[in-house]
Amino acid sequence: MKKTIEGILLGAALAGVMLTAGCGGGDSSNAKSAGASGQAQSKLMQTIKQRGKLIVGTSSGYPPYVFVDAQSPDKKVIGLDMEMCQQIADKLGVPMEVQDMSFSALLSSVTAGKVDIAVGGVSPTPEREKAMAFSDLYLPTEQKLLVRKEDQHKFKTMADLKGKVIGAEKSTTQEATAQKVEGATAIGLSSVPDAVLQLKNGKLDGIVVEGVVSKQYLVYNDDLALADVQFEGAKKVSAVALQKGNDDVLKIINDVIKQDTESGQFDKWVDEYSKIAIEKAGK
Repeated sequence: MKKTIEGILLGAALAGVMLTAGCGGGDSSNAKSAGASGQAQSKLMQTIKQRGKLIVGTSSGYPPYVFVDAQSPDKKVIGLDMEMCQQIADKLGVPMEVQDMSFSALLSSVTAGKVDIAVGGVSPTPEREKAMAFSDLYLPTEQKLLVRKEDQHKFKTMADLKGKVIGAEKSTTQEATAQKVEGATAIGLSSVPDAVLQLKNGKLDGIVVEGVVSKQYLVYNDDLALADVQFEGAKKVSAVALQKGNDDVLKIINDVIKQDTESGQFDKWVDEYSKIAIEKAGK
């Protein structure tokens, strides 16, 4: 009987040890693992991985950054920003899906979670940075005033724009620049091509465009030219926009930007897609 009781007590003790190990050590290990996993992957990273693709939002009509290849069967959006985003998708290990929309809808699509990242000559501003995160900067350039060639020498200073109608793509830093022109009326248009059309039809006196972008429109619009007007503080840089709190995704984006900046790849893409945009526009 004594041996039987001792056996029972020993078995109970062992069971208690095992139970303690299971409830304490095992759960603690699992908790640490879950915590590490939670820290390792942000909400956006988890969404991208589970979905199995990176959704990129953009607003085309902005060569060489993004523009539609009208000759392709599926009207594919191409450009240097698409090349960069493909590299980001490759590092994430997923394919890329592109959603083309107006610029005014683009940034709100980021905050609403309708797209994972937004590109297309997107520039961070203090107001935008309150609502979303931005990557490191790339491709610095300047804002320019595109006018009809016949009016090129009429606009040399900001004072010459008083009483004039200045257009720009809606919700962009170019529109913000136009709105700061004292005495001028600023008009926001749905896209750069729309603004160019309005300019050529005489409904605008000029449009504010990014320097890199203006070159494309000058090549295949010989009736347009750049005015000598210099906009104060109108330096322009580009960045990738995404929801805040996704540092792991942001790091991958910044790694790609750093790599392409240091290797000179951005400059190569500017030349490549400038030529492509011009060739396709001439067909």
